[in-house]
Amino acid sequence: MKKIFIKKNEEIRIKSGHLWIFSNEIEKTEDNLENGDIAYVYDFKNNFLGTGFYNKNSLISVRIFSKEQVDDFPQFIREKILKAFNLRTLFYPDRKSFRVAFSESDFLPGLIIDKYNSTYVLQVNSFGFDRNVKDVVGILKEDLHAENIFTKNDFHFRKIEGLPESDEVYLGNKAEEIISDGSIEYGIDFNKGQKTGFFFDQNDNRFFIERIAGGKKVLDAFCNSGGFGLHAAKAGAASVDFLDSSSYEIESAKKNFELNKFDIPSNFIKEDVFDFLEKNIQRDNKYDLIILDPPAFAKSRKNLQTAKKGYERLNKLALLNLNPNGFLVSSSCSHHIKDDEFIRILNTASVKCGKRVQLIHFNNASLDHPRLPAMEETNYLKFAVLNVL
Repeated sequence: MKKIFIKKNEEIRIKSGHLWIFSNEIEKTEDNLENGDIAYVYDFKNNFLGTGFYNKNSLISVRIFSKEQVDDFPQFIREKILKAFNLRTLFYPDRKSFRVAFSESDFLPGLIIDKYNSTYVLQVNSFGFDRNVKDVVGILKEDLHAENIFTKNDFHFRKIEGLPESDEVYLGNKAEEIISDGSIEYGIDFNKGQKTGFFFDQNDNRFFIERIAGGKKVLDAFCNSGGFGLHAAKAGAASVDFLDSSSYEIESAKKNFELNKFDIPSNFIKEDVFDFLEKNIQRDNKYDLIILDPPAFAKSRKNLQTAKKGYERLNKLALLNLNPNGFLVSSSCSHHIKDDEFIRILNTASVKCGKRVQLIHFNNASLDHPRLPAMEETNYLKFAVLNVL
């Protein structure tokens, strides 16, 4: 097996459980390592640290996937995928759709697998798994009885890795699916939807909405396929407005509302969320419950301060659109903004608009998105519920 040696003191973070080795941390490599090669990693004293993928073109030059010496990679990934699958079925025994594998968090760096009934959608974001994707396909087909397997890759990450910005169909086709999150049904169009087709990371949090939505006038902002608003409707909300700037997402939310045969007052509004909230302050149209689930405002550290201001402004506008004793549910999927910082942003927004709030619930991603304590990068989603006094 080819070898990689890292510089003195760089092993400390790896020994603590972090899985990334950056290009400036490598002292030397042995043999002619190619992108996607599997290599053994050693510290400067020649002590073995782990086995990982190598990519000389990426800032993350090594992605460690095991602290053991792995010499049978197909068998290794079979064990990891099946272990990850069994963990999800423990959490969700009655569901047929969930995230099967979550990249580094399941020691499968750069590989995401989402299950939609018997359809499996992959994101292959590392050079190592791109070279070994056929082994993954074989496991899904033979062990998990997949009927359709294809990719909906994140081209941003593939570009960083030096991979082609393309997708593949490995088995079956991209047929549409109707899935259940355990309570609500959704129509999934894999040719048009975002990510792999559905945001499983908010699934557990959507159920929390049912605890506070009964009898309330609800706004589901950045509604996407309507998940939060649909759970509010199921809980007996007085009305639900679905708001998104995307025509496709508004149409998707409307179709899902009809699919679940809800019969409460509803509106499907295509408009920029910031613009809507600003205009709505002047209307006699306040809400009892507002849900904010925006896309990531901070995709890199360089725009972190701008993102913080954006979250503050968004939440301030939402607070000004709430009735007394209402609820603000606010999320952020920007991993550069940590849990405590997000709570500070919410507090600042409330102070600036003269509102007193209680934080009554805080959560991260759903149980099919585990995180590694040693890798803060695996913790990205924040979900906060405020009681607005």
